[in-house]
Amino acid sequence: MSTVTLTRPSVAGARLLRDVHPVAWWLWAIGLATAASLTTNPLVLLLLIGVASTVVMARRSDQPWGRSFRLYVYLGIAIVVLRVVFRLIFAGSYPGTVILDLPQIPLPDWVLGITLLGPVTQESLLAGLYDGLRLATIVICIGAANALANPKRLLRSVPPALYEVGTALVVAVTVLPQFADSVRRVRAAQALRGGETGRVRRLRRFVVPVMEDALERSLALAAGMDTRGYGRTGAATPAQRRTTGALMLAGLCGVCVGVYATLDLTAPRYLALPMLALGIVVAVAGLVSAGRRVERTRYRPDRWRWPELAIVASGVTVGVVGWWVNGHQLLIAYPDLSTAPQISLVALLGVLVGALAGVAAPPPREVLA
Repeated sequence: MSTVTLTRPSVAGARLLRDVHPVAWWLWAIGLATAASLTTNPLVLLLLIGVASTVVMARRSDQPWGRSFRLYVYLGIAIVVLRVVFRLIFAGSYPGTVILDLPQIPLPDWVLGITLLGPVTQESLLAGLYDGLRLATIVICIGAANALANPKRLLRSVPPALYEVGTALVVAVTVLPQFADSVRRVRAAQALRGGETGRVRRLRRFVVPVMEDALERSLALAAGMDTRGYGRTGAATPAQRRTTGALMLAGLCGVCVGVYATLDLTAPRYLALPMLALGIVVAVAGLVSAGRRVERTRYRPDRWRWPELAIVASGVTVGVVGWWVNGHQLLIAYPDLSTAPQISLVALLGVLVGALAGVAAPPPREVLA
């Protein structure tokens, strides 16, 4: 069935329905994920999850990728549960207040340092809960970007030099949204047809069509990309290919040496930031040289407007505030496991700034299938 895009007529004071640039959503989500990676405070992490969920509920479209956010939430819940279970099984020697005394299972000497079961402490469970919640928050923030950003427009925004890598990344991040859409379609079709009611047979009738639908979508995507010329390069001489490869390799080596010297304070300082900057410059030159081999045209290029800038600014602000709290309010970023966690006014306001993205973003276009 054909797809019809409905747009409201422009009237004075009304905001036009349009899709936000996908890079803006990804930069916003990366800012939130950065703040989440710099803290284990459950109050801050829950606020980040709430901000991401609120923006997704307010600004996601009716496309298949917009309905995949709940899968990331389920994945985050599974991460927290598994992290706590691992603490129950392998953290028997964790010091603190014992709340559950389990019998410890002796292990051979070649696995020295690993404890199986044993006394379970309150601090051990909280440490597992906080670590799992941090990882779950990062996953949910990335899921928010995947639910808000149009992957097809994201692929169109990739620089020419990174077209092959960008194609693989876009296909990878759209697996879960496409899987969610396949599950919804198969479930609706089976509800109309009826059939076996047993769990095993019903599961078989459900899994096979979902996998078949996902495979057909992948083949259709590959065929469509090949038809449009994805992955095809223009004419390039062997000397140009060697030059591009040398620039990319030299830039990668410079970046690796610069990052290592920056993290290792005992390394010479001229190998730190100067080498990192030189590696970045050489890598950019390699990307520009590689981009000349790719021939492509753009129809209606995506333009950045003030909503995109506001969205990016809100995400970057959340990340910067998270970095500042990590360096200046250590007890807020990493609360003591023996006391209740607290939150400062700076951390609270810094996280809430991320919700401004939902206010700045225009309503998405309504699509009816």
